Amino acid sequence: MLCAERMQRIIQAFILGAILTLAGLKMFAAAFVLTAGMAFMLFFAGVTGFCPGLMILKKMFPPCEKY
Repeated sequence: MLCAERMQRIIQAFILGAILTLAGLKMFAAAFVLTAGMAFMLFFAGVTGFCPGLMILKKMFPPCEKY
């Protein structure tokens, strides 16, 4: 069963794939913006413990602590 934390990792993997695709298509500016945004959000979540994306996902999927 998919839970919020697993879904977050799936979305992160999709974003990384999109970044690699953009870089492969030589759309470096777009790849840089996505990479910088993702890095900022991961840093913010690591420092504060608050992740807005995970908060939204927990409203749609059950948290993994149940399993």
